[in-house]
Amino acid sequence: MNKLVENCKIVHGLAPCTPSSSTPDYVCMSNYNNLMVIISVDNGNSVTGSAITLKQATAADGTGEKALEFDWQWANADTAASDTLTKTAVTSNTFKPTTTNAKNSLHIIEVRAEDLDMANGFDWVRVGTGDAANTVVDVIYVLYNPRYSTMPTAIA
Repeated sequence: MNKLVENCKIVHGLAPCTPSSSTPDYVCMSNYNNLMVIISVDNGNSVTGSAITLKQATAADGTGEKALEFDWQWANADTAASDTLTKTAVTSNTFKPTTTNAKNSLHIIEVRAEDLDMANGFDWVRVGTGDAANTVVDVIYVLYNPRYSTMPTAIA
């Protein structure tokens, strides 16, 4: 039986931190058909929350960076109470995790390679995190459905 870890590329996009001047890493989708973005949020007290967006670029350094449109996220606003993810509409390609004090939440965004502006060389993706207070955000990228039999690196 195959193991998930043997069939996808897992990349740590942002180590746990309170978003301020932090910029999550880019991953390259040129060799992958799908990307799952996992965002874990740990709220303290007096939370302001961090606006979450997606960005696309033509290179790992953010060349030509522009917004990547998405309409949905799957969210669990209180991971201590449930393990259920709920499909939730996103407005203007942005959402803000719960700002309830002392709650942990989980957010999943699915991206298909065809969602990117590949025709113009946009094959790099990253999460955008807005400044926040008293919250810790962690980003994991899971690239899957490789286009080739081997799974090449997804970072530069």
